[in-house]
Amino acid sequence: MKIAFFDAKPYDKPSFDRYGEMYGIVFKYYETKLTEDTVGLAEGADGVCVFVNDTVNAAVIDRLCEMNVRVVALRCAGFNNVDMKYAFGRIHVLRVPAYSPYAVAEHTMALLLTSIRRIHKAFIRTRDYNFSLAGMTGFDLHGKTVGVIGTGRIGRVFIDICRGFGMRVLAYDKFPVPGLDNGDTIRYVSPEELFRNSDIISLHCPLTEETYHIIDAVSLEQCKRGVVLLNTSRGALVDAEALLAAIKSRRVGAACLDVYEEESDFFFEDYSGHILDDDTLARLISMPNVIVTSHQAFLTEEALSNIAETTVQNLIGFFEHGECPNELCYRCGEASDCKTGKCF
Repeated sequence: MKIAFFDAKPYDKPSFDRYGEMYGIVFKYYETKLTEDTVGLAEGADGVCVFVNDTVNAAVIDRLCEMNVRVVALRCAGFNNVDMKYAFGRIHVLRVPAYSPYAVAEHTMALLLTSIRRIHKAFIRTRDYNFSLAGMTGFDLHGKTVGVIGTGRIGRVFIDICRGFGMRVLAYDKFPVPGLDNGDTIRYVSPEELFRNSDIISLHCPLTEETYHIIDAVSLEQCKRGVVLLNTSRGALVDAEALLAAIKSRRVGAACLDVYEEESDFFFEDYSGHILDDDTLARLISMPNVIVTSHQAFLTEEALSNIAETTVQNLIGFFEHGECPNELCYRCGEASDCKTGKCF
């Protein structure tokens, strides 16, 4: 079995080579992203393996089908970069629904603690032998209210971490998890109540038409003054221009972003010797109360191993057994995991 592997990074290869060798899969690695211009590299492959910033639109799908490529294996949970409606009946799409919710949830908390305790600023100061504490005052998490939008695997792990700090949780999810709301320290509420009463807001939901720009000028205006915003989910959940305006008006006290709406043009690459063309991203990074990491929340040894293993098992299930529990299907719901496995 031959798989064209796009947007390959050095940290991807060890795990995929290990599991590929175990199951007889040959991965051909390409550093370039999958686009309409690069899709021809998949010629002769049985499938393609793609990541969050690869493009799987109608034109790419048509070209893959022309080359008899039968499957798109996403090595991630999100699939907003795939035209699922167009893919239906043309090509199979597999994903990794969970690789390490702990990796993303722990990174989210690391960002929060770094921001509110000024750890990043202290690191820079002490390297210059500046041991002043002026401007370094933070605040306790204990007793604060955190609003968690999205209570899937990652959201629930983050809630557990927050409860360990003694925080009160307000949660919102279109599909509430039975038993999570205890009527006291964890409660499901409306988005409006969450915005009004949260000291910290953390996003852990998928990107859909409903959640696109769930954080915009209107929702930010409803938030407490000085709210801390965390996003380690999908960039387009946040209207970056509205966030920038809210930071400038002091409505948002701090923002920690591991994702960005236009990240595909910049993240995962080294632009240290260049002028950043994206003015909004450049201004966000320049803000003293903003921390940006480049989509690294998933990047742990455990997660990389789980991603590779699940991706390989998905491919084996599809090609050798004719079905895969992690296949995505447009017919069974709004691009949700296929409930039948037999929708073609």
